[in-house]
Amino acid sequence: MTKPVFDKEFQEQAMRSLDARSREIFRFIVESYLRDGEPLGSRNLSRILPTQLSPATIRNVMSDLEHLGLIYAPHISAGRLPTQQGLRFFVDAFMEIGDLSDDERRMIDTQVKASSSGQSLDHMLTEASQLLSGLSRGAGVVLAAKSEAALKHIEFVQLEPRKGLAVLVSQNGDVENRVVDLPAGVTVSQLHEASNFLNAHIRGRTLTEARSEIARLREETRAALDTLSEELVEKGLAVWAGAESGQPARLIVRGRANLLENLTAEADLELLRRLFEDLETKEGLIQLLDVAEEGPGVRIFIGSENRLFSLSGSSLVVAPYRDQESRVIGALGVIGPTRLNYARIVPMVDYTAQIVGRLLR
Repeated sequence: MTKPVFDKEFQEQAMRSLDARSREIFRFIVESYLRDGEPLGSRNLSRILPTQLSPATIRNVMSDLEHLGLIYAPHISAGRLPTQQGLRFFVDAFMEIGDLSDDERRMIDTQVKASSSGQSLDHMLTEASQLLSGLSRGAGVVLAAKSEAALKHIEFVQLEPRKGLAVLVSQNGDVENRVVDLPAGVTVSQLHEASNFLNAHIRGRTLTEARSEIARLREETRAALDTLSEELVEKGLAVWAGAESGQPARLIVRGRANLLENLTAEADLELLRRLFEDLETKEGLIQLLDVAEEGPGVRIFIGSENRLFSLSGSSLVVAPYRDQESRVIGALGVIGPTRLNYARIVPMVDYTAQIVGRLLR
């Protein structure tokens, strides 16, 4: 698992500046925020700290932590909350990543595998998103990149004299349809001839590999097919090649209602509205794949570190899932307020990504 460091120099300076007492007070402030979302004051801290300290002493320590940029007071005379830098510092320096129980692993295994049995890829990914939402009480997010699954079958169906349907079936059960322009005068037998030629050479190959193979067999194609059938073979693969750049990915989000339960202030409602707007926007989704590819495991993005959802100040825990050649073909994770239960969510996202990747191989 990997976690992006907010500012390495800042963290090293903060670590040198904190003694055991300061670290303990800081940890209590952050853990209280992650649990309740509320500021923690010196009087309440003096009651719950294992070591007996007066409120005045605690206020002095809080002042030092505030000077370091780790905490702040949302209102005059209020308790303290961690800053974004403070949260990042806590996640990188203090947080102990938990592990899933055997029961939790079995549940994830069972639900994801059940959703993949005889179902489409979209169904499995939607169920994975719903599963993450239910386990985290945040919103489950899955980004499905353009599929490079192995191909099983292609078929041409004539709709009109110059219009046809190209049907592509992947070995994972996905079916895609594209309307194609047919050559003038093409016959039903030529449609079958083109389909049969493609099926003899594409089965078990990805779309990229199939295009390379057909290009390699260009002379054989010309010898085996007439002109119109050869043109159909080219169209049958080109129609999906063109689609790859148009819609590179699709976003699946489940559990948005969970985010409403985590509101702690009226200002949170505006941040949530911005997040929902971000989730509705299709532009820039590929950034989610970009950030997932930056490290080999789970990535944690807090507030403005998260380029895709920075306006809403949300946190994102995300991991890539990969194909049999270890290429990143998608990402999944949890998005929610900055007080996500990171220690619990990180292993959950990591394990779910591993299971999804395994089932797609």
